[in-house]
Amino acid sequence: MSRPASTGAPDIPAGDGPRESAPAGDGPREGAPAGDPAGGGPAGGGPGVTRRGLTRRGLTRRGLTRRGLTRRGRWAVALVAVALVPAGALAWYEVEAHPFGGPGESVQVDVRAGEPLAAIDTALATADVVGTAVAFRIWSFVHGAPLVRPGTYQLHRNLSFSAAKAALDAGPNVYELNVAPGTTLSEIDHELESLPGNLVRALADAGAAGHVRSPFQLGPGTSLEGLIGTGTYKILPGETGHELLGQMVARFDAEAAAAGISPTTKVGGLDAYELVTVASIAQKEGYYTRYMGDVARVVVNRLAAGMRLDMTSTVLYSLGKDGGPVTPKDERITTPYNTYLHAGLTPTPICTPSAQALRAAVDPPAGPWLYFDLVTARSGTMKFASTYTGQLALEREAAASAARQGKQAARPSSGLAPGPRT
Repeated sequence: MSRPASTGAPDIPAGDGPRESAPAGDGPREGAPAGDPAGGGPAGGGPGVTRRGLTRRGLTRRGLTRRGLTRRGRWAVALVAVALVPAGALAWYEVEAHPFGGPGESVQVDVRAGEPLAAIDTALATADVVGTAVAFRIWSFVHGAPLVRPGTYQLHRNLSFSAAKAALDAGPNVYELNVAPGTTLSEIDHELESLPGNLVRALADAGAAGHVRSPFQLGPGTSLEGLIGTGTYKILPGETGHELLGQMVARFDAEAAAAGISPTTKVGGLDAYELVTVASIAQKEGYYTRYMGDVARVVVNRLAAGMRLDMTSTVLYSLGKDGGPVTPKDERITTPYNTYLHAGLTPTPICTPSAQALRAAVDPPAGPWLYFDLVTARSGTMKFASTYTGQLALEREAAASAARQGKQAARPSSGLAPGPRT
């Protein structure tokens, strides 16, 4: 079947029916792109409705909808962020207040008198006892600040805030024992009596039982007088008398070695134990470091001459005193430490000697001195003499000095009138 000749008009699909003619002027312009309405839109500029326009308006509405959703999303993110800040802060605070794991290794924190709590909080954080000082301050504001007293605290790292507060509230638990040169064992016991526990008894038992021995001791169970190192000892919680005494003995051994004294040392016919005894007497009699060597020389010279030492310090040791006058009655007390009655050295050292006194005993300066006296108490001036006549002159000088100062002259240490003691 043959098709009809083309007329140039577009085919109309079946069922669409014939279109009405478009109004004049509404057709396509010559040269205008296909589909572009003449004049850019309906005649008269009215609000024509086309599928394309509807589509564009729909897209525009969807675009508006999308922008609205974007704004709501941003607000939601902001609200979540605001909620997370306090939640994160709370989580941080809880971790700081209750750290993971148990208490760590022990550390010591010193608190000085008058130190502000802020500085103490910082010290705790620096020692890792608590995580941060800021968190601990916040916790203390809520739960109450600890009652902190001056002293040394042995604490543990990684403590909870409540545990740290409890430890501080309990007070210092590290105690200091100061053993100054010239200290005796009885004076150490007196200091220990003020500390918790029964370290006095524990210290004595450890020494008497021979659990702690010095290589300088004469035998097991003999006195450790003079064989204790000087300086400050920190007594930790739970420390035993055995442990403390062991530290003291070990420190003396080191001090003696530094002074040139070992358990086998012998100098001028004196063994190591006797040298320590000489040092202890020089410590008490010389008092000032500058005179200890000369006093040690007097002791050595009198021993070599077979003279009694006539030292007031040995009598005072028997009386349990540290300094003060010695009366004629005191000079007659029956005790092996009374060098007015007995020749030779005392049975044991009479105090803990300093490093200077130990060196003086090992290597005293050369000199012929047999006597000495404190001629001016105010300035601590001591003078030495090699004869009894010279000693009497020193005694007169001391008496005159005391009279000028309105005081009674101290009794001389050696070579007392009415005649040289031998």
